[in-house]
Amino acid sequence: MNYKSIPKFKRFKLKTEHGRYIILGSIDGILAILGVVIGTSHVANDPAIVINAALGGAVALALTNGVGSYLAESAVEFGKLAELEKPLLRSLNRTKIEEEAKKKIWSDSIFHGGASFCGSLVPILPFLLLDEYALEIAVVMSIAVLSILGVYSGKLAKQSMIKHSVRMVGLGIMIVAAVTILGLE
Repeated sequence: MNYKSIPKFKRFKLKTEHGRYIILGSIDGILAILGVVIGTSHVANDPAIVINAALGGAVALALTNGVGSYLAESAVEFGKLAELEKPLLRSLNRTKIEEEAKKKIWSDSIFHGGASFCGSLVPILPFLLLDEYALEIAVVMSIAVLSILGVYSGKLAKQSMIKHSVRMVGLGIMIVAAVTILGLE
C-alpha cells in the first residue's frame, strides 16, 4: 500500500501552524495545571481534591484556549479575506478561499484547546496512578515533557533542539520556583 492509495480524508500531515498550537497549548496545560497541583496538594492531603481541582482547571483552560484561538484566528483570517476582496471588488463569501479560512480557524482552535487539555494531563496523571510521591513525579514528568516539547520546538524552528529544550525546562523550573517562593505550596 502506498501513500497515494490512502483515501485523502485518511491522510494527515501535521502542519507547522499546528505545531505552534501544540507547543502553546501544551505549555499552557502543563504549567498552569502544575501550579494548581502544587498549590492544591499542599493544602489538601486527599488526592481526589487535587485531581478534581486540576481537572476543573484543565477543562477551563482547554475551553478558553480553544475559544480564544477561534476568536483570534477568526479576526485574522476574515481580515485577510477582507483585504483580498478589496482589489477584486467582490465578496469571497461561499468561495473555496472562505471555506479554507474557516477550516483553518476550526483546525487551529481544536489543536490549541486539545493540546492544552492533553498537556494538563501530565501533572494530573501521577495523582491518578500513584499513592506516594505523586507531586514529585508530577513535577519531574512535567519537566521531562517540557524538554521533549523544546526538542520539537527546535525542530520546527530548524534551530538548536538543545537550546529550545533548555529554555523550556528553564521555564518549567521558574514556574515551580515561583509557586514555591510565593508560598503557594
